[in-house]
Amino acid sequence: MKKLILSLALVGIATTLAFGQKKVVKSAERNMKRGNLEDAYTEVQSALQDPETGDLSTTYLLKGKIETMLFEADSSNTMQTLDYGQSAKESFMTTFEKEGMDSTSKVSKDLFKEVLPDMPENFQGQGIYRLKNASFNKAIDRYEDDDMEMAFEFFALAADLDPKDTSIVFNAGYTGNMVGEAQRAKKYFTSLLDIKDYNKLNAYYFLIQIASAEDNDPQEAYRLVSQARETYPDDKGLAEFEIQLLLQLDKMDEAMTSIESALKNDPENTAILLRYGYLKEKSGDIDGALTEYKKTVAVDPEFFEGNYYAGALYLEKARNIITEVNNLSDDEWEEKSPIMVKEADDLYADALPYFTRASEMRPDNTDIMEILYQIHTRLRNEAKIEEYNKKLSDLLGPDWMER
Repeated sequence: MKKLILSLALVGIATTLAFGQKKVVKSAERNMKRGNLEDAYTEVQSALQDPETGDLSTTYLLKGKIETMLFEADSSNTMQTLDYGQSAKESFMTTFEKEGMDSTSKVSKDLFKEVLPDMPENFQGQGIYRLKNASFNKAIDRYEDDDMEMAFEFFALAADLDPKDTSIVFNAGYTGNMVGEAQRAKKYFTSLLDIKDYNKLNAYYFLIQIASAEDNDPQEAYRLVSQARETYPDDKGLAEFEIQLLLQLDKMDEAMTSIESALKNDPENTAILLRYGYLKEKSGDIDGALTEYKKTVAVDPEFFEGNYYAGALYLEKARNIITEVNNLSDDEWEEKSPIMVKEADDLYADALPYFTRASEMRPDNTDIMEILYQIHTRLRNEAKIEEYNKKLSDLLGPDWMER
């Protein structure tokens, strides 16, 4: 009889303790609704330490709701604020796990209840989407205050909570890339590639840039360009990227094919014409290269690279002739040298307007000034020789020729 009484007493104590912890959870819920968030948070943390309530999805859901409200209430929007948001996210994730990842359960429906504008408080979700909206608002606040580091962290939190919200995911990638978080930014941009019917072009651009510039991986950048061009075959920017990467990877035949295809759609693209000239020059077709470089300047007279490369090829052709003159035999000299020297001087004169225009676009570039000094010296333009000598002396010192 005594044993029976003792057993009943132990059952009563256990029931009282369990009931007591449930009372703590109820109290935490009441304090949350009344706005007593610190008290509510202390109580729910206590409930999580008890074996009877600490393993319940509902306890974690309540904890996440309280942390979300603490997150909202902290207007400092610092890393400490973010800690509340991250903790809330973890609480919500644990809630869902304890529900067996079943989105149709009663608790999960509460967890994923949407936040609807202009609806009464009791109709509003207090779980995932409330936390997401709060994080998005904080991201905008930090972005407008030019605090890009925290803007990124809040965008990232919102994106992690709702990876199907393409606008927020893109903003997370964009601000992450802006503040030097290239690898985290890459994660967000990459996730956008899997979303059907989403315009992925800008995401591809950023991923190509990260692979090429940050990761120094031209092979991966080329893979991304090739993948992007399957969806956006007419995009001119991707065509330029493809050509640049093919050249970087020393795939000359593929680059030539890509350039010729691109020029059919965009015959006045100076960047592509320039690369076409480069490929021809590399293959030994100097006249063909010069033709392409001159085309870039015909399209855009202020295109620096076109002017510089055209001028440089004229100089190369002239210097090749001078080398031939110097190698003439005595018997050939009198007959051929006057004609060849005249031809070389004409090429120097042809180079002159291109380098002059390039110098006007880059007025502090002393290398181009030295080239112009040499050309004018060759052509015996005394006034110009003195003009460029003075400019170079002022910039490099009177002994600039001895450097």
